[in-house]
Amino acid sequence: MDEAPYTWRQTLKTPTPISCLAKGLSDHFFAGSDDGSVRIYNQETLKVVKAIRGLGEVSSVVCMLHNAGDLGDVWVASDRHALRFAMDTEKMILGKADAILTLELGADDDMLNELSLNDKNSQLAFCLDSGRVGVVDLSTKQITYMKTSHDNICGTVKFIPDRPSELVSGGYDYRLLHHDFHQRTSSGVSMSPPFILSSAMSPSGILAAGIADGRVWIGTGGERMSAVSSGTSIKRKRRKWEGLKQDEAFMADVGHGPITALTFIGPRTLCTSTLMGKVSLHEIGGPTADGKLDISPKWTKATTDVSKVNAIIATGSLIIIGGLSERGEGMIEVWENGSKSGDV
Repeated sequence: MDEAPYTWRQTLKTPTPISCLAKGLSDHFFAGSDDGSVRIYNQETLKVVKAIRGLGEVSSVVCMLHNAGDLGDVWVASDRHALRFAMDTEKMILGKADAILTLELGADDDMLNELSLNDKNSQLAFCLDSGRVGVVDLSTKQITYMKTSHDNICGTVKFIPDRPSELVSGGYDYRLLHHDFHQRTSSGVSMSPPFILSSAMSPSGILAAGIADGRVWIGTGGERMSAVSSGTSIKRKRRKWEGLKQDEAFMADVGHGPITALTFIGPRTLCTSTLMGKVSLHEIGGPTADGKLDISPKWTKATTDVSKVNAIIATGSLIIIGGLSERGEGMIEVWENGSKSGDV
């Protein structure tokens, strides 16, 4: 196994645990906290440039990216509500009253867990403690719930690249579900057990799911295929996304303990983190001549200040890890790739 080209650059501290991270535009990233705040950091200076305060516990943040140079709009999941904020404002600190739109998506004590935007920024997907999965048409504000729900908490939902009406959800009922809300269809696969805690979707359509027993489930059946024509590489979109197809999927043991955070750095390069901060980079290989798929570790590195990991993102030359310290404070570790060759 190689030595990690990433080195610790800085640890950022917050009063309460970091619950989620999100990539922004213009060299910024967003960090949501248990205390109902969202901080926007500049990646170069690692200083807070803007913040949202006074919300309920923040579980997810997604950015609507517009023009280069802008912070764009941000959707924040807080308790039962999704709130939209316009970040290109002169105000440095925004509050709940500054939201340009607030949607109540969970009833009673049914809390939101994750939000996801499609490539067109036209649909906002969400998932709930009840196991329900839904989508909001942002032009009409109409809410549609998926045909099939999870039998337990649904903690993760992701849109499928280049398929604006299709998404995948994962739950504590051990299942991954593929939903097409235009066709009103749902299909799934069961891990039987344990819980599905996290997920990531590569730009090419590979799905990775983090499992509570230290494994990841990798599905390559929905990967966009590449062809070569007249010396030019062409991406071909499959007629049907088959990312949950069992004969094009496999399980791999990548860590001791729950896999709480995942992110793709490249089409087949996956970064994983255990709850206790074992961060590893893997390359997905295959299929080989006998049709088998595999995953090979490239490097492993432990966090220094984050004792429990809730989120991880990769942006530019940085890997950013969010969670909490042993004393329960919020921690964000920033690692930088110092490799001149660009290796990850």
